[in-house]
Amino acid sequence: MTEATGIVGEFLALKEETDADVLTMQCGDFYEFFDEDAELVADELDLKVSQKSSHGSSYPMAGVPVDDLTPYVSALVERGYRVAVADQHETADGHAREITRVVTPGTHVETGDDAAQYLATVVRESEGRGSSGNTGSSDGDTYGLAFADVTTGQFQVTQLDDADPGAVLSELYTFSPAEILPGPDLRGDDEFLDRLRERTDATLTLHATESFAPGRARHRVREQFGAETLDSVGVADDDAAIAAAGAALAYVEETGVGTLAAVTRLQAYGARETVDLDATTQRNLELTETMQGDSSGSLFETIDHTVTAAGGRLLRRWLQRPRRDRGELRRRQSSVAALTRAAMARETIRETLGDAYDLERLAARATSGSADARDLRAVQETLALLPVIADAVAETERLADSPLADALAGADREAAATLAAELDDALVEDPPGTVTQGGLFRRGYDATLDEIIAEHEAALEWLETLPEREKDRTGITHLSVDRNKTDGYYIQVGKSETDQVPDDYEEIKTLKNSKRYTIPELDEKERDVLRLEERRHDVEYERFQDLRERVADRATLLQDVGRALAEIDALGSLATHAVANDWTRPELTDGRELSIEAGRHPVVEQTTEFVPNDLYMDEDRQFLVVTGPNMSGKSTYMRQAALLTLLAQVGSFVPARSATVGVVDGIYTRVGALDELAQGRSTFMVEMQELSNILHSATEESLVILDEVGRGTATFDGISIAWAATEYLHNEVRAKTLFATHYHELTTLADHLDRVENVHVAVAGDPEDGEDDVTFLRTVRDGPTDRSYGIHVADMAGVPEPVVDRSQAVLDRLREEKAIEARGSSGSGTKQAVFDLSSGSFAAAEGPTAGEQQASADGGGTAPTDAVTDRFGEEADEVLAALSELDVNETPPVELMAKVQSWQDDLEE
Repeated sequence: MTEATGIVGEFLALKEETDADVLTMQCGDFYEFFDEDAELVADELDLKVSQKSSHGSSYPMAGVPVDDLTPYVSALVERGYRVAVADQHETADGHAREITRVVTPGTHVETGDDAAQYLATVVRESEGRGSSGNTGSSDGDTYGLAFADVTTGQFQVTQLDDADPGAVLSELYTFSPAEILPGPDLRGDDEFLDRLRERTDATLTLHATESFAPGRARHRVREQFGAETLDSVGVADDDAAIAAAGAALAYVEETGVGTLAAVTRLQAYGARETVDLDATTQRNLELTETMQGDSSGSLFETIDHTVTAAGGRLLRRWLQRPRRDRGELRRRQSSVAALTRAAMARETIRETLGDAYDLERLAARATSGSADARDLRAVQETLALLPVIADAVAETERLADSPLADALAGADREAAATLAAELDDALVEDPPGTVTQGGLFRRGYDATLDEIIAEHEAALEWLETLPEREKDRTGITHLSVDRNKTDGYYIQVGKSETDQVPDDYEEIKTLKNSKRYTIPELDEKERDVLRLEERRHDVEYERFQDLRERVADRATLLQDVGRALAEIDALGSLATHAVANDWTRPELTDGRELSIEAGRHPVVEQTTEFVPNDLYMDEDRQFLVVTGPNMSGKSTYMRQAALLTLLAQVGSFVPARSATVGVVDGIYTRVGALDELAQGRSTFMVEMQELSNILHSATEESLVILDEVGRGTATFDGISIAWAATEYLHNEVRAKTLFATHYHELTTLADHLDRVENVHVAVAGDPEDGEDDVTFLRTVRDGPTDRSYGIHVADMAGVPEPVVDRSQAVLDRLREEKAIEARGSSGSGTKQAVFDLSSGSFAAAEGPTAGEQQASADGGGTAPTDAVTDRFGEEADEVLAALSELDVNETPPVELMAKVQSWQDDLEE
């Protein structure tokens, strides 16, 4: 194909300069896409494609008006594309174009989503690794992470020393970044990158390696935040964190989105400040979405009564990163308590906040130069709410005496009032949607602009009155004055009266029913109007840019006020939910107690008449084995314990009559395999990986929730694993643990391990005693359950009656230690599969039914022992003798399994 020239050639040349996925280039009043990019956006955004000829070749072309570019770019970015934007500017030779910004998922300012939008950077420093990286991951590495939200200016960093990849992935899952920049040492680690893709929906971008260089990164961070900031926030020696931070800043700067001015504060956080919630636990507890991926039914959706976007983001962040600092938690609790007792003030504050805009994001838009007049008016209106809210707090004694007043202390009321007044004096009440449309400023704001506007309006008035003057002068009745892009201003006369036009009328166009004319005065006035319009546009846009820059210079003020309003909104949400649902303030301690009286599940209670339950754990009662039927509420009970602990460490009230919560350092759960099968891992493998993470990560200050560990493999293996895991958690980890199981063998551990206790979900009625009406009471009581109700649950679930009846018959024979025959499809030639409980093994043989075999044992034929000897030899007598001396109830499962395996080996020989 011949090399393209002209606009297409310029487009293709610019595309060669960028590594963005898509380029759009301004051509006058449109942004155009050419070639493959045109086909891509046409497919993704349903744009119409036309053809553009260049040097004898034809290229696909698609375009959007200049003022409509933002939603199209947003749609592309939300689909994971990186979009380069080339703007047009005037030169001495005409028009020129250059790439001014690259909009990426992590640097997109114009997002319509209220949730936080993070750009994440991950750096690994590994002992003994070369610069080429390593394809595997191991314990003992140091990771640096930086999280930048360009839409709000938030910038957070942390360093994880001696960490494993799982901890890093959990951290990333918590922030849910839109885009991730892996450092050089991670780019060859395919396993880590694959897990990264599995755990997040983020776009992975390979950013310039030199941006991660320690010296350059440190210089970039100091340049952005000040030379002393690294020392003041305590990360001066954290090289990995600084490398991640520097690379993130460089990337934001190089994309040209212009938001770095909004990034004014470096926040460093450490692992000991927050509760460790790995990705599995966040999913299992359904903090922000259910296991099906829906927001409805999550904890966040349930308790979220915020009325501002920033308040919702903050509440979500609190849930995903609970605190361990009792001082901070009590401050929040006291604020919530004050708001619960001051109903009228609370509703006044919430109603006022309902009119607030997102100041953090407005600050970012101002610094990036994308804020329009409506955005600045939104800033003014929101800043004007600050004194209203502050007065509501100050004038309500309960609120004034609470820490709620401290939330407003960081917002400079005087500076906010000054900026609000300046914006109100400048802008009209309802400014237009674009800054090029005119009509942005109030009269009296700028003398030069006022003068130009007066001249412009006088010229327009002359034009508006021209038709009447010309009608009077000429006597023509069908005469009008109008304007279009082709003809400019013109006088239009109906054809029936064109013979009456005076000599000074110069014809410019003939239409079907009329003719268009111009006169010297009209031409002169048109030149005046065009000159004044251009002058007015230039001056007004210049004044607006000055005003926007002054707002951008006060981005820190906007962020401080925005954070204050967001915190009050989040605390008000917690108070609103507490009042509406009869929640209570928990007592927080440094001890190991977890005491809940009449606790309820915070989500389930919204849709169900919930049966409250008590829970008590202390230094001497740290491990609860929870038994009971399926569907009886074991999982709900355990999740309830975890969620109440989490809510307490958010600073929230909790659904209980009373609660005492010893602050934990982590909450770990293992309750299901979810969708891991689709990722090529078996249910049991996922179960074991999650158990491994818990056993490695939990401490004696943690809370562990285990639901049916070991059920994904053979029964004996499962019991063995569950038994050993219980011993390890009790003896080594010593974490507060709730372990739901159907392995009743585990209940015997309470007799041998000091801090293990049994609890069970109570059931009324017993089908084995002929009672058809069995009711799950949902009440948890001390002690183990006395039997399983699995067959009854199957009946409740609608399993066909013959299957239920047969299940009961098989169960009866197992309990009586009798053989079970496998029924064929006909009554004859039954293939008998015998589970001989005297030997713990299966055998298969053609022969008499179990009934016939029992009859033989009663004297009607060969004794069973003789039959066993005939089949297995003399070793069977020794096995039977050993079995008769064995006390199954006193033998640990692992030892029992070993004996069974040994007997099987003897019999097979």
